[in-house]
Order: sequence, then structure tokens, then C-alpha cells
Amino acid sequence: MLLASLNPAAVAAGADLPDAVTIDGTTLSRSDLVGAATSVAERVAGLSRVAVLATPSVSTVLAVVGCLIAGVPVVPVPADVGATERAHMLTDSGAVAWLGEAPEQPGGLPHIPVRLYARSWHRYREPDPAAVALIIYTSGTTGLPKGVPMRRAQIAADIDALAAAWAWTADDVLVHGLPLFHVHGLVLGLLGSLRIGNRFVHTGKPTPQAYAAVAGTMYFGVPTVWSRVAADPESAAALRSARLLISGSAALPTPVFDRLVELTGHAPIERYGSTESMITLSTRVDGERRPGWVGLPLEGVSTRLVDEAGAAVPCDGETIGLLEVRGPMVFDGYLNRPDATAEAFDDGWYRTGDVAVIDADGMHRIVGRESVDLIKTGGFRVGAGEIETTLLGHPAVVEAAVVGVPDDELGQRIVAYVVAASDSSVTAEELTELVAQQLSAHKRPREVRFADALPRNAMGKVTKKQLIAEASTE
Repeated sequence: MLLASLNPAAVAAGADLPDAVTIDGTTLSRSDLVGAATSVAERVAGLSRVAVLATPSVSTVLAVVGCLIAGVPVVPVPADVGATERAHMLTDSGAVAWLGEAPEQPGGLPHIPVRLYARSWHRYREPDPAAVALIIYTSGTTGLPKGVPMRRAQIAADIDALAAAWAWTADDVLVHGLPLFHVHGLVLGLLGSLRIGNRFVHTGKPTPQAYAAVAGTMYFGVPTVWSRVAADPESAAALRSARLLISGSAALPTPVFDRLVELTGHAPIERYGSTESMITLSTRVDGERRPGWVGLPLEGVSTRLVDEAGAAVPCDGETIGLLEVRGPMVFDGYLNRPDATAEAFDDGWYRTGDVAVIDADGMHRIVGRESVDLIKTGGFRVGAGEIETTLLGHPAVVEAAVVGVPDDELGQRIVAYVVAASDSSVTAEELTELVAQQLSAHKRPREVRFADALPRNAMGKVTKKQLIAEASTE
């Protein structure tokens, strides 16, 4: 059963939990979830697909869980997505109704409200493990978002593999304030908790103060969240009683990692994945947690590094290659996009589009996206990540993003965007020299640009294509 803790028979026999899910100021017991979500299931059973405006609310939780009970695929839609992308998601997915909240412009679809206090105890047969549970859309960095169908068995396999790596049990209290329309917040956070059977607390916004106010054992955050926690010693100290601090969706800067260790006593767990593969790599609760490295393959996962020609790249901890993965949680292909699906796979291996290095012990370090983080300059292959890490080592640097900009002489020239501390007088020359001293001279930025902030998407990832476009037109 995908949502194992919500087994109606077990709940009816007394396996209740009074505070199974807390979100938007409301706490739901397991019996609340079973009864209310089953009432939702009765309203949508038989529909082909429904869209859910995935706000952090009780309505969203019941809408998603109700559909999973009824075996109706859910299309989580970000509340702040643009009108063009939202219309594409609805049309491409074939959603036939909005369930729960609806946007001001519903796109012609009927609206099915979620009745928070309605209850049903009808028993539904568990859907086929091969059935699609969710259709989550990618961030659309290379055109309109692509739909990724996620099967029930794939979701279950990923959660179970993470449970083994993190010693995640029903005794945990999982806390986060992340969006409920992506893998991190929805699949791992909510569905993971409902499968494992632990308490789940959504803080609304992922502020240091909100995290500190909950006595959790596991905390999820993206690097921007952890950066704020590291800058708030009082809130960080409150997390000392936790068991795991888990970071994902982007690389965690080494200075933030080190500061969290100092303030909380915890070396963060770092993991790696994507919408298409869910989570495939992670450091382990009982293993090494090395800043900048995302760990080992989860149970059932295989990885390999190849060059542009498809030849194997040595796993020496230094040589950069294109990362490919396979495992029971990897998707089968994009919705309605056989062309994109063909490009995404190489004889069963999923081409992640990320570049990485693997050391002799199997530890993985993600250099970044092939399209924006692998910089080919003056005949050298340079990873943007190691330059960013070096820049972040300067006490005056708060944030850094490194990109490759087209250059007639070098092929690409290295440009660094830096957010410096407000009271800093650090210069571009000083930062360029820092990189040249700590790394090879050819890795030094040819240009350092200071900014008040870096552009980021809803998951906290820096939108480097925006920076490349800006630097290329000036």
C-alpha cells in the first residue's frame, strides 16, 4: 500500500495518530485523513486526471490523498505559475477538473471543492502499483514544462530506499516549509510521511523561527533555507535536538554546511535527484557526510559517468563526466513527448543532464547542469561549482553563481556573479586572485559582477540562464 500508515483497517483497529499531519494551522489525525480523504475519493472516483492548486493547505493534502485512494492521477499546479504555463499543464495533462482550491482563471475546467469536514469510510481497493499517481511538471528551463508521470511503485521504491539510508521510521517528526508541487516537499515530505507513518509538520514558510518552533527530528530545506538558519544562531541552536538536517534541490555551499555543524551539532545530509528520477543519491545516516558531495547510490540504483561520445569516464574524484542513472524510481518517459523521452535515455540509462565526479569510494559530487555549469574555456573543461565553492570561502561573499558566457577567443569566458556582505569592501580583483591561488589559473573568473541578489526559481535554484543572457547582451 503506497500510503501504508493510512490503511483503513489498521486505523479502524486503533492504529490512529492524533497529530499525523499539521499544516496551515490545522492538525489532522490519521482517522481524519482517512475519513476526509475517502470523502474526496468518492467525489473524484472514475475521473481520468485532476489538477490540484498545490498551496500549503489542508485542502491540498486531502485532495492529493483522496485521489491516491481513488486511483486518480493528480497534476500538482504551482499557485504562482504563469498563465501560459498553467494552460499548457492543463491541456497537456488532460486534467478534467480542479480539485480543492481553484485559480481565478480556471481555464474552463469545472471546480470540485474539498469538504474539510465531510467523512466517508468506504473501502477502496488498492490501485495497481504500476498506475500513475502524480504527473509533476518540470521547471521548464528549456521550453514549456514537460510532464513526468510517476507510478505508485516508483514513489514507494524511492521512499523506502531513503528510509533505509536515513533510518527514517514512524518515530520521526518531519518538518519543512517547502512547496507541495515538487518531489522535495510533496513526494518526500508528505507522501513519505504517510508511507512511513511519522508525524508531518508543514511550517507554511520555511523560516528559521518556524523551524525552531517545532520539536522535529528530521528537517527538510533547500540551501537558501539553510543559509538563513545558519545566519540565525538562536534558531539554529534549537535544532540541536533534531536527528537529521537534510538539504536538497541545489548544492549546499560549504560555508553553510560548516556553520550548521558549528551551530546545530549536525553535519547535514545532502542528496541528489530530479523530477524524472526522484532521489537516487544520498549521504547516509551512518556514513560520511562530506561538504559538497551528495553521497552514494540508494538501494537498487546504479550510476555511471560518460563523456560526450558515450565513453566511460574514470571515477577518480577529479574527472568530470555526464551523469547517467538507473533504478526502480526512475521514470519511464515524458507525457506526450516521445522525442524528449528518446533523448533522455541511453539503452535504459537516464541521462540526467548533470555533470559530476565520482571518487574511488563511490561518493558523488555534482558539478552542475551540463547546459550551464560545464564551462569549456580555452580548451579546458571547468565545473562552475568548484569556483563557486572557492568564492564562498571568502568571508565577504554571501552568494555566488558562476556561468560561462560565449567568447570569440576562449569559447566561453568565466563570469562570476557575487552577492557580498553589506559592510564589505571586497573587490573583483581580490576574488579573482583567490580563485587563481586555490584552483588552477585557467579557472579564475574573467569578470566578477556584484549583485544585490541572485535570480532564483520557486525551488531556490539560481536561474543561471537568466545570468548568461544578461552577461551575453552587455
